[in-house]
Amino acid sequence: MKEFKSGYVSIVGRANVGKSTMLNSLIGQKISAISNKAQTTREKISFIYTDKDCQIVFLDTPGIQKPKNKLGNFMLNESLSSLSEADIITYIVDTSKKIGNLDSSIIDTLKKLKDKKIILLINKIDLIAKEELFPIIEAYDKIGIFSHIIPISAMKNDGVDEYIEVIKENLSPGPMFYPEDYVTDKSEKFLAEEIIREKGLRFLQEEVPHGLAVGIEKFKMRSDKEIYDIDAVIYVERDSHKAIVIGKGGSMLKKIGTSARRELENMLDSKVNLKLWVKVSKNWRDNDNKVRGFGYK
Repeated sequence: MKEFKSGYVSIVGRANVGKSTMLNSLIGQKISAISNKAQTTREKISFIYTDKDCQIVFLDTPGIQKPKNKLGNFMLNESLSSLSEADIITYIVDTSKKIGNLDSSIIDTLKKLKDKKIILLINKIDLIAKEELFPIIEAYDKIGIFSHIIPISAMKNDGVDEYIEVIKENLSPGPMFYPEDYVTDKSEKFLAEEIIREKGLRFLQEEVPHGLAVGIEKFKMRSDKEIYDIDAVIYVERDSHKAIVIGKGGSMLKKIGTSARRELENMLDSKVNLKLWVKVSKNWRDNDNKVRGFGYK
């Protein structure tokens, strides 16, 4: 009988390379918010993959980039701290033909981790021709720090099974850290905040989403029927942004709320009565106390 294996795998990379998309697909349930905006993932989130042979705890981290405020400092620390916690590191890049400055900086950090096995995933291979892939693999292979280089398409779930098998081969025997039906260590309240924030990221103009935060003020199932009452506040940094989030005649807030409610009902397998408000918390991303107050600590 095979020994059960377990371990922690840190997922790092710059913004928008598809880290959360891959993990949501792998787990079979959406845990992390996904959008095409930078800074979608703001804190470390555990994704728990369990089968008969192993339990892998993936640490999804914010996209690595140069911090511009207190929130950015927190996000960078979340990404870098995961490197020391992990048994295996997975570095995700996309199919860009040139290794840019930010990827070069991340690679320099990874080179210092002499005792860690590092797997490289090249994501979004569905967007290029096969012959365009080989020079990209060759460029990263020359760096000499990756134990495996695996091309994948997170959107099409292509190559992900091979990636899981490689992790299994390199894990040590160990216990099951979480019950086998767990897919994350985050609460339903946290997931609800992420769902609402994701809808804001998806529907709002470019300048607003970076300063968006969501706070759940009520999250409770009624005692007399299967309906969740969820009250949430969407926080923005400027009065002008508040007007944009609300929209003409409340149209944008209604759009965000309707889309979020549908997804919440699917997640909770219950009817949801969702109420949203919009408040201004001026320049909260540059205030340590406010950043911590929104749960980034």
